[in-house]
Amino acid sequence: MASAIIHTIRRQLMFRAKTSRDLIRLASVSTRLPPRDHSLQSVRFLHSSQPLFNKVISGGRLDSEDVSLLEAKQDPDTFGTLSPRVPEPEVLDEGDRKEEEFFQNKPARSQKLSTKEYADLIKGHLKNQRIKEAIDVLEVRMKEDRVKPVNYLFNLVIGGCARVGYSKKAFQLYNKMKQHGLKVTGGTYTSLFNACANSPFLGDGLHKANRLREIMIEKGYEPNESNFNAMIKAYGRCGDLKTAFQLVDEMMSKKLRIQTDTFNFLLQACITDTEFGFRHALLVWHKMYRLKAQPDIYSFNLLLRCARDCGLGDLEATEQVIEQILYQSRKKPAQLEESSQQPALIEDSAADSSKHLQLSDLSPEIHQEGTPNLLSSQPHLGSLISLGEVKKPEDRLLLLGGANSILAEMENLKIHPDIKTMTELLDTVPPTLAAEKQILSTIRRLGIRCDIDFFNILIKKRSMRFDYEAAREVLTMIRTARLEPDIVTYGVLALGCRTQEEARALLKEMRDANIRINIQILGAMLRQGTATKNFRYVTEMLEIVKQERFKPNEAFLKHLDNFNKKCEKINQAYNKQPRKAGREEFKLEYNRYKLKLEYWMDHMGLKGLSLDDAVGAVREHPWEQFKQTQADGYEATKNPKLRHEKKKQHSIRKIKVDELKDDDDALDAGVGRKGEIRRIE
Repeated sequence: MASAIIHTIRRQLMFRAKTSRDLIRLASVSTRLPPRDHSLQSVRFLHSSQPLFNKVISGGRLDSEDVSLLEAKQDPDTFGTLSPRVPEPEVLDEGDRKEEEFFQNKPARSQKLSTKEYADLIKGHLKNQRIKEAIDVLEVRMKEDRVKPVNYLFNLVIGGCARVGYSKKAFQLYNKMKQHGLKVTGGTYTSLFNACANSPFLGDGLHKANRLREIMIEKGYEPNESNFNAMIKAYGRCGDLKTAFQLVDEMMSKKLRIQTDTFNFLLQACITDTEFGFRHALLVWHKMYRLKAQPDIYSFNLLLRCARDCGLGDLEATEQVIEQILYQSRKKPAQLEESSQQPALIEDSAADSSKHLQLSDLSPEIHQEGTPNLLSSQPHLGSLISLGEVKKPEDRLLLLGGANSILAEMENLKIHPDIKTMTELLDTVPPTLAAEKQILSTIRRLGIRCDIDFFNILIKKRSMRFDYEAAREVLTMIRTARLEPDIVTYGVLALGCRTQEEARALLKEMRDANIRINIQILGAMLRQGTATKNFRYVTEMLEIVKQERFKPNEAFLKHLDNFNKKCEKINQAYNKQPRKAGREEFKLEYNRYKLKLEYWMDHMGLKGLSLDDAVGAVREHPWEQFKQTQADGYEATKNPKLRHEKKKQHSIRKIKVDELKDDDDALDAGVGRKGEIRRIE
């Protein structure tokens, strides 16, 4: 024990002697250095580094850096072995820079705006489709002004994104809204479901709608009527008709009011089902009557759209649906009231009481002379015998009673048809001059003012049946009605340009009218050139695309690809028959075309790509436009009022409808001179 104590004392004495020698050496060195803080000569130098100690023992001279390093190492308040004179970096860290700017650049009090002023800024941008600028007000401007946004401003921007289908950003803002601790209101959910409904990606929209509905259930939020309508709209447009109808059943079970708007959203859902949509629309229409919800002008327009775009599906199931509609329309009021309390809106099959009914077994009141009428609240089948021939839009229009019955039903409900109604009717009636003449006569009789869209549909309808001369005559009607052709007018006129000369004449007419051509018009002309196998016509369209620096769209490339496949088949057939007439001429034109096409594809950056790869290369993401600042000189920016001005509408009194050309095939097509419609047999 005593030996251990003696050993410890000896080590402490040796350490003190070593420290004393270091201090003597440093005292002599410090006299030759610039004056320093006298506190450095205190007894805080308790340890020294081995290299510096060796330098002192060997008689070397210590410079100022050595002394500074030694002081730092002996200082108990210094952590680590780095020199205190480490040069600071010239470029600040990004986080440090932002922090420094945040503290230095404090906004002036006058720079901050009120909530109403920020809302007016956002509304102004949204009104002119400047989505990115509206988002920047919320995410950039208010952050720079150090103003915490409120849920009202978030709802404004979310609603603006929803209207243009920018669902990704709408849900990002919804998540930021929750991170800020702001209250999510019913209007927020409505806007988010509208974003799903307008999304260009149906699968993504449906997924987001399902997730949002789950969140509402988890939070115990009870949807109101507006929320339900937005949900029906979202699920319907995304193609989930079953869920859309279930939501209406849920509204009925919760005793919420089901108004005409709800049924209109269901009709929108029916339009998405091109195979069975018209059958669903009939059920929705008569359910609307049974619940005493009066149709409006939008209901008739949507039903006409269903008749144009959607089919009946399986004939056996369609017969059961018609039987169900006819049976329920003959119920007594007490029975009707009892059945209306049932929650199911759309049954999977016909009612039990009508399962065993056949069209021939129904009462004589249902079978009447003339055309069928499934539109009225008291529907009947008329002289209908079979549904087998109901394949075209005009045939489905006959099931509703024809154009005259639709207009009569609107008159009974005191609904005045507008030009959109007449445009939908024009797109549904048989493709004959007689049917079109009847529509024009009705417009003139009812005093409806026409817009340019109606005449554009008329030109398209005539062009699609290859009646190009009659399509050109519509231009005279447009001038007589004191309207002006727009870009769509020239687009549908391009469908009738069968030769290069006609295409050049139309392009010259557009230049004279100061209307710039676009890729859609050139695509319509290309389609005509490929249909007539005119290599020079096709080559000229490719050359115009290159000169105007257009990017070909998907339809343009598909027309070109189909034309190339047809030409290759013809070329192979000529190779098998070397002596066939026209072989040398075709070979010459085809080889010249292939050389120019190869150069064009190389110029467009599409050489060697398949059709799918080429389409992917030229296809623009639908949300890319919302990530870029609107360019200066944009028409809506220069004249915002012009953008929101309604399209010009004028009367067609000066158009002499009686003098318009008629055709002899009107009766065969289904419409007579007196507007009578043939029955289905």
